[in-house]
Amino acid sequence: MSTNSIAMTLDNFQQIVLEQSKEKLVLVSFWAEQVPESVELKDKLTTKVADADEYLLHATVDCQAQAQIAQQFGIQGLPTAVLVKDGQPIDGLSGPQTEESITQFLDKHLPKQEDLLLAQARQQVSEGDVNQAFAVISQAHQLAPERADIKLLLADVFISTGKTAEAEQLLDSIKMVDQDSEYKAVMAKLELATQAADSPEIQALEAQLQSSPDDIDLQRKLAAQYSQVNRNEEALSLLFSMVQKDAGDQKSKELLLDVLKALPDGDPLASKFRRKLYTLMY
Repeated sequence: MSTNSIAMTLDNFQQIVLEQSKEKLVLVSFWAEQVPESVELKDKLTTKVADADEYLLHATVDCQAQAQIAQQFGIQGLPTAVLVKDGQPIDGLSGPQTEESITQFLDKHLPKQEDLLLAQARQQVSEGDVNQAFAVISQAHQLAPERADIKLLLADVFISTGKTAEAEQLLDSIKMVDQDSEYKAVMAKLELATQAADSPEIQALEAQLQSSPDDIDLQRKLAAQYSQVNRNEEALSLLFSMVQKDAGDQKSKELLLDVLKALPDGDPLASKFRRKLYTLMY
């Protein structure tokens, strides 16, 4: 039997139904050897929920040996399965079930993959790991591209990684009904990021560089400033052009690699400039 399945008896009834169902869902399968369909449903459910132990416990009840428990649930026929939360039945299955019907039943109550990814990305953002969060929330967005809560977190991560244009495009796609306080907070963050991206320091360096376009030190300083405010594409373009002009410009090459390393895993920008750098070197 799966480690996520447990045989229910009078001895553990209270612990499972009244206590464990407060922490996770409890799916109770009622079966009897003389009813093959009930054994089949029990076995199908055991397989289906084997990897859902974080959210659901599968309890099986042998109705021959545990008739009192079956009576307690008011079971009148087999096969039957009852879903319990906080000590109360909330849903169930009765009669023979196909693989598809079981999947549909479980999908109503178990978190979807995109929900798990969203929760993981939220945790990573709270811990300051936006690079890892970028890959995770991007995957969630691929699974559920219309989810407003996923769009908002992805937009937030875009802003944190300097992709303000992508963030603005996502925010523009969010419907009026979903423009809640979280939406307004992300919009405010976008406005601040947009302002910071064109700081007086950057404007001054850009003006100096217009007057002295061949000043390598100025170019490096501007690239570093671009990188600090997440204008990474501009930083990489500037540094790559410097390395392209002078293959022996080790400082610019090192700065270019540092900017690449700081980009999130799976960022297309990183792949683009790594290919360009590889082509240049080989």
